Amino acid sequence: MITRRHGNLDLRSGPAPAASAQLEQDGYAILQGVLDLTAVAALAAEIAAVFEASPPDRPHDMRDEFRHGMFNRSALAQAAIAAPSILEAIEPLLGEDCHVIANTAWRNPPGHQGGRWHIDAGPHVPRPAGVAWPEDIPYPVFAIGVHLFLKDCPLEAGPTAVVPGSHRSGRFPPVDPAIDPPPMTLSYEGREAVLLAARAGDAALFVSDVWHRGTPARAGYGRFFLQAHYGRRDIAQRIFTTDEVSHVSPEAAARAKTGRERRLIGLHSPFFYDA
Repeated sequence: MITRRHGNLDLRSGPAPAASAQLEQDGYAILQGVLDLTAVAALAAEIAAVFEASPPDRPHDMRDEFRHGMFNRSALAQAAIAAPSILEAIEPLLGEDCHVIANTAWRNPPGHQGGRWHIDAGPHVPRPAGVAWPEDIPYPVFAIGVHLFLKDCPLEAGPTAVVPGSHRSGRFPPVDPAIDPPPMTLSYEGREAVLLAARAGDAALFVSDVWHRGTPARAGYGRFFLQAHYGRRDIAQRIFTTDEVSHVSPEAAARAKTGRERRLIGLHSPFFYDA
């Protein structure tokens, strides 16, 4: 566990919430009752209004599943991502000055097919297979994803599956991308995937480099949740793409002729967290 002291990171002393320890060791945790049902209903209505009032953020989003940058589009979303129980769980791992690097609302349609095994970022300490992480050194956590559920997400709704401990592997999920549909079963050091089923108002938390995926839903069941990714202060926010918001002047951008020159001054192509 870590803390900020005079602008730098230091080891944290004293107790931390059980969810923090589970995130550090297993790569995931569930927080129950982050929002009460009245707050859930209000937040769900406000986010649904954003969906109805705006077209898909990405032209290829044919299922109309996402709305990005939600804390800029919803006052209740901004309040929800500051829920004390979430911050209490993540700050011992990311620092008290961690910030939201991406904030997306998801509305998966009934019968959605989930997705492939993946990691959101990292692995932050890449290693070849067979090189174990030292047990006496806690694995560093750089970003944590949170799904705050706006309606119940039972097993029938295709909850996210995570492989416990896999964030410590230093590797991508060892699944052949040519296999379609992707296999449901995956394990790491003998630990099989668990499904993060939850009730409305609960939050599922997972470390960015844990192996995870959405799972297929049954007909008539879908998911509706607010996602926030929290990162250490050192990690840049990705609410807007760097073409939209950056530290780069128009003159400097014009002088950057190659892709490497653009990346060097901070003009990156959109990737996972980017809107």
